[in-house]
Amino acid sequence: MPSSSKGDFDAIPILDVSAFREGDAGVKVIANELRDYLENIGFLYIKGHDVPRDSVEAVRAESRRFHALPLEEKLKLKMDRNFRGYIPINTSTIVTSSVAKVTKPNQSESLMLMHEVAADDPDALASKPLQGPNQWPAEDLRPGFRPVIETYVDQMNALGRQMMEAITIALGMPKGSIAPHFEKPTTFLRLLHYPTQREEDGLFGSAPHTDYGFITLLAQDDVGGLEVKNKAEEWIPAPPIPDTFVMNVGDILARWSNDVFVSTPHRVINRSCKERYSQPFFFDPSMDSLIEALPSCVSAQRPAKYEPVLYGDYLMERIDKNYQARGKSATAA
Repeated sequence: MPSSSKGDFDAIPILDVSAFREGDAGVKVIANELRDYLENIGFLYIKGHDVPRDSVEAVRAESRRFHALPLEEKLKLKMDRNFRGYIPINTSTIVTSSVAKVTKPNQSESLMLMHEVAADDPDALASKPLQGPNQWPAEDLRPGFRPVIETYVDQMNALGRQMMEAITIALGMPKGSIAPHFEKPTTFLRLLHYPTQREEDGLFGSAPHTDYGFITLLAQDDVGGLEVKNKAEEWIPAPPIPDTFVMNVGDILARWSNDVFVSTPHRVINRSCKERYSQPFFFDPSMDSLIEALPSCVSAQRPAKYEPVLYGDYLMERIDKNYQARGKSATAA
């Protein structure tokens, strides 16, 4: 499809990934369809995956119960220097957005759970960025919370790796060639709660933005509110579809692909008069991965557009600017 077709869409496509169960031949079939979607839209629904509905719903139920706790209990888990914990409403403003001038904080609260790193892990002891244990609700307040989350994270990691391999093939790279960058993936499971939204100009559940990382895999509840921007400046709804994840390209994948794949702006506005819960899972490279344009995405006609960058450096610049809890006092804590 010609480059002029990038961003020219009026609906989000659906990709059946059940062919993963057929091995390498199935991956190639998925990759062929995936490439078109990621080149021209950057968003799609995934169906036919192996993540059980019961697991998705169990995490959503735990998210609801967590956010129903008294604020003073949630604040006991307030985000720490390792970017793990509770993020209260009005404390996240996407000032690094490349698609809008954002000055007002998002109308959401969330619990951030990253890849688990033991307190005595060498990376944690060395105080490397984002390396430390998660903050978990007290067992007497939320019994069973941790095993439900850990089971789901394992399942989402498996799906993330499947999609990573399909993306590798879609970009014309050899099978397994980018897998070493995900030996110790940087992952985030964000349990988001969007209260019913006030009708006030300039307020969003999540302001227009692009995601930072490799791919996002989003499970929505039945409320809706996610919208994706096309090149005609129209906001296209991405309504909930049962048993699917919404997947989108993040900025680091766009950069890695030399902008062959597009990281598309999106936003959340909760106009439903109901509370909304979502659970995005962000599957990203290791913090020490050097990200530079892939050989298959560079040519004499298409020279590399970006300097190489360590993923960890790229990520921390954005996190530190967008979250109040990442201020100097928080990082020194």
